[in-house]
Amino acid sequence: MDTDEAVTQLRGWFTGRLPEGWFEGPLTVVLDREEIAVVGVLPEPAGRRSSGEGEERDRERAESDVERAAMIEGLIGRFREETREQRIEIASEAERKFRRKVSWGVTCGGETVMFTTLSVPVMTRLRQPERQVLDTLVAAGVARSRSDALAWCVRLVGKHTDTWLAELRDALQHVDRVRAAGPRGMD
Repeated sequence: MDTDEAVTQLRGWFTGRLPEGWFEGPLTVVLDREEIAVVGVLPEPAGRRSSGEGEERDRERAESDVERAAMIEGLIGRFREETREQRIEIASEAERKFRRKVSWGVTCGGETVMFTTLSVPVMTRLRQPERQVLDTLVAAGVARSRSDALAWCVRLVGKHTDTWLAELRDALQHVDRVRAAGPRGMD
């Protein structure tokens, strides 16, 4: 089964397993070798309309933005607490069935918050110039350790190359489909 099929199967399973009314719209499911991340969309809070003009309207809008951000934070926190036991139960069932850890997150008002995620160790060998980059980040206080500095670098690259990485993932999925359609190994 290729990645697209696996994600479709997982999205269907979680959608069927989750209680009604938890999320708006379809789930987002992200899959890798160790983890299944399930992210649902919470309804956005109702906003207050500004009726003033000029500076008063700008002040009300700023207050409204602060209030809206606090409402989103509150909604996400309430959802996390109220659904914790059920999410743990569903995750345990999924982990047995799919043999991967499950992490949860929500999106609300354009803000995505992950509740639980795996932190998987990755071993690498770096030459001195690469180690010096990590050590500079540690010395500058950007990261606490070389490990944190490397994770920071990976996040930075991922953030600034989303389009390229998406194209690369699409190409890899095409390779998987072609490989699966090809002849099987010799007996």
